[in-house]
Amino acid sequence: MRSAKINRTTAETDITVDIALDGSGAHDIATGVGFFDHMLDQLARHSLIDMTVRCSGDTHIDDHHTVEDVGIALGQALREALGDKRGIRRYASCLLPMDDALVRAALDLSGRPYLVWAAEMPTGKIGSFDTELVREFFQAFASHGGITLHVDGLRGLNSHHIAEAAFKAVARSLRDAVDRDPRAADAIPSTKGSL
Repeated sequence: MRSAKINRTTAETDITVDIALDGSGAHDIATGVGFFDHMLDQLARHSLIDMTVRCSGDTHIDDHHTVEDVGIALGQALREALGDKRGIRRYASCLLPMDDALVRAALDLSGRPYLVWAAEMPTGKIGSFDTELVREFFQAFASHGGITLHVDGLRGLNSHHIAEAAFKAVARSLRDAVDRDPRAADAIPSTKGSL
């Protein structure tokens, strides 16, 4: 089973992330940030990546360090679990509707981190959660996971729906990209011979 465990401790956060790529989407998430936990639940469930996340962070300041640092740790775990990426599909995309929201995610597990974010939120907060942190999470995740990631919010009126559609669209894309390609099981999907 392709899996990884990452421990990351700084002056701002103490994080443990444990993932298994060939799972069923089982998840156990506790970051101290309720809305973020809900989004990570969606990420695990719809990617079929088993995921345990524990974070103790300086949420008395705000949620920024917790969200960003969990993104870093999850990206590192994904990169480690993928190993040399032999046999993976590598590319995937998803067009995901959620009520008023429609979000497109496209990704490449290229080893070359890059985020294009074009998903505007109509409000600054979802409950007490700063909506700008959705982008911060994906920036950290893409950077440390070696992912080229494009997220486009094509339409939407409700910030919760847009954020959730983004997490689900990325999750469904991850599900397909990390999957093994039976027609190229022993091949690294690059003309360079490495990713």
